[in-house]
Amino acid sequence: MRLLLLNVGPIATLASGDVNKPLTGQDMSDFDALCLPGGNGVYVESGIISKLDDSEGLSHEFGKQNTDSLTVIDCNGKAVIPGFVDSHTHLLWDGDRADEMTLRLSGLSYADIAAQGGGIQKTVNSTRLATMDRLIQLGGKRIARAAGLGTTTMECKSGYGLSVDSELKLLEACNRLAIESQIDIHSTWLGAHDVPKGTTSDQYVESLISDQLPKVAEQGLAKYSDVFCEPGWFTLEQTEQIVQAAKECNIPSRLHVDEFVDGNGLQLASDLGAVSGDHVGHSSSQARASAANTGTMQTFLPGTPYILGHNLELPLRECVENQWQFSLATDFNPNCRSLSIPFVGSLATHRLGLNPLEALVAVTRNPATTLISSSEGELAGSLREGGPADLLILDSKYIDSWCQMPGDNPIFTTIKSGSIV
Repeated sequence: MRLLLLNVGPIATLASGDVNKPLTGQDMSDFDALCLPGGNGVYVESGIISKLDDSEGLSHEFGKQNTDSLTVIDCNGKAVIPGFVDSHTHLLWDGDRADEMTLRLSGLSYADIAAQGGGIQKTVNSTRLATMDRLIQLGGKRIARAAGLGTTTMECKSGYGLSVDSELKLLEACNRLAIESQIDIHSTWLGAHDVPKGTTSDQYVESLISDQLPKVAEQGLAKYSDVFCEPGWFTLEQTEQIVQAAKECNIPSRLHVDEFVDGNGLQLASDLGAVSGDHVGHSSSQARASAANTGTMQTFLPGTPYILGHNLELPLRECVENQWQFSLATDFNPNCRSLSIPFVGSLATHRLGLNPLEALVAVTRNPATTLISSSEGELAGSLREGGPADLLILDSKYIDSWCQMPGDNPIFTTIKSGSIV
């Protein structure tokens, strides 16, 4: 399969320096280093960008070849950017918690709703009843929606089973979707999402380490592990026990931390060498600096505080000014039911002070560095010769348009590994 894009507008390659490392500080908005002017084209062969060059030259070289094996797209000046990398999703679950919005507006907190039988446990009850076919159907529809909105790589967590059989079923569904879908899926075991009814947290942690985790590892179902490290859920000590056990199984960790309060979760993630600390809305500046030094990615999820009605006060500009690496993701879940990275970009730019290029780096190149695997070839998140042809044609001649259409879709065409999705 070959693909030729001609008459492309500006291209956000985001390929400066070592593409295996995230961009920080002013490097996130260096337009001259990160973008090419209009007039170029892209030639793709076998899912890889083979040439990124002058459009007229590429047309002369390839445009008259056998069209049976070559798809030619005239972009008519439309901008091109890398495919989005959504590094934090709860893709697989069943049920409906739309009634919880009224409860939140009445003054109940997330913890209050959980105590009344809502929240994670309510979704667990519905998800345990879902068949494998039902989970595949739900996941497939959600992946198609995300791909239409520009996502070409996605992390997928379990966490709504909270039993050995249910968690294994969710991870198996995730892995089946990874095989069947057009986009890349990275599976994460989140058995420590909540404590199931009828047991204590210490008892459940012991069972996670002695029973659930070994089965996940033995069957090779998860690339990462995760823990909901938050006061009222799993303590710092319990989180460390699970992370260390996962390390012994050669499963690195990505952690939910400091969503509601500063519980020293990001500091723990940094100390343990976690790939990422996610949410991090209330983490201290000291912990953020520590994470930057150890290479733990801060992943902000602005859609969740937006949905929960909390103030949007995430310190994105502080991260830029201090050259701390960070990413943005959707946190798709039964509360935050958005798979739209462009909406996340809108929140980051319209409400949180990033410019569109900084925000674009935070949903492409930076999160891609947390999903690297030596067995999977070149890293996504940037556009360069020899790299994967995961790219988006925007419905505009401006790169900045990618995050300027909240409630609408700025993507004209999604291309994954050189194929139109």
